[in-house]
Amino acid sequence: MADFNFHLDIVSAEESLYSGSVSAVTVSGSEGELGIRYGHAPLLTSIRPGLIQYMTKSGQQEVLYVSGGMLEVQNSSVKVLADTAIRAEDLDKAKAEEAKRSAEAKLHSSSPDVNYAEAAADLARAVAKLRVLQLLKR
Repeated sequence: MADFNFHLDIVSAEESLYSGSVSAVTVSGSEGELGIRYGHAPLLTSIRPGLIQYMTKSGQQEVLYVSGGMLEVQNSSVKVLADTAIRAEDLDKAKAEEAKRSAEAKLHSSSPDVNYAEAAADLARAVAKLRVLQLLKR
């Protein structure tokens, strides 16, 4: 029987989070959600704040939060080079909710000192963390 698994490496600036065989990967790409399976066409793209889901060879589904980075798909391997990556179970819901409230307050502020691009990026990261936590609850 054919083996339809491929190798996945997920690395952040701080650590290597996963290296092993998987049957599928889902990632938040710059143009939307990407589903990757064995035999996917080669690809190099940036990833946005969001989640990475992957199914291990044993059938275990894992979920990580990434703040952005790059994704490379080659013949039999996928590499995720994340700016920051955190296992879903290590995320702090209270901190993510507070970061979301803070970013929203900055965006609604009329102060000339507010960096709106930075506040929007903070909001995107906080919402992505909350989305990962919500997925983990299911």
